[in-house]
Amino acid sequence: MEKKYWVPALGKADDVLQAILQRPSQLKLVELSKQLGINKSSMFSLLNTMEALDWVVREPEGTYCLGSKLGFFGNAFFKQFSLIDRFRKEASLVKHKIEETIQLAKLEQREVLYLAKEEIPSPVRLASEPGMKLPAHSTALGKAMLAWIEPEKLEALYPAERLEPQITPHTIHSLAELQVQLAQTRADGYAVDLQEAVMGFCCVAAPILDAEGTVIAAISCSMFQHEWERKREMAQQEICALAARLSHSARNLE
Repeated sequence: MEKKYWVPALGKADDVLQAILQRPSQLKLVELSKQLGINKSSMFSLLNTMEALDWVVREPEGTYCLGSKLGFFGNAFFKQFSLIDRFRKEASLVKHKIEETIQLAKLEQREVLYLAKEEIPSPVRLASEPGMKLPAHSTALGKAMLAWIEPEKLEALYPAERLEPQITPHTIHSLAELQVQLAQTRADGYAVDLQEAVMGFCCVAAPILDAEGTVIAAISCSMFQHEWERKREMAQQEICALAARLSHSARNLE
């Protein structure tokens, strides 16, 4: 990101929120100060301001947790996406056909932002909760969306040949390999992830396109590797059909 107009205080506030998010109700002012390398006086001012804004809450023990205003922001963010409501209605039926969890996400630069999921009860839950992000090159969702952006934009997103981070031994490691897979995704109409994001899991994803053919989101279905051979053809068909219906709905919302 361009640092020319960067506001340091906002950057520090974001660091504080990230630290509290990782360890809610565990960190006090002094601990936050040490962890983030912000002097105690500045940390006091930051926390005092964020507390007044309801961004954080100071608990009786002196520790901090996230405040109600952030929950309000989060709800307001997700309400922007009327597509989510349509996804929930459609995916709630499809998940029972496939008997696997279905996820909805959008592309944010080089990351996939998870928006919603319709989950099948299972002793093993996918960690992709709404609001979570993963590197786009490591997921079927990411590849399903990257495949439909302009080549110039793709090169701007990935200026280096080496792709990072490498989440598993199967994660795509080069831009050239990614471009090959994206070409295959465009030809097939769907993308796959074979243990590239999570060991032991395979995934199929398809893009949601607006009236101009611009990708606005994607949906995916993840399953255990041992289920992949048995279910992959059905999952591909159901996910592509669901993506087509959601694309049609998206065009009607414009």
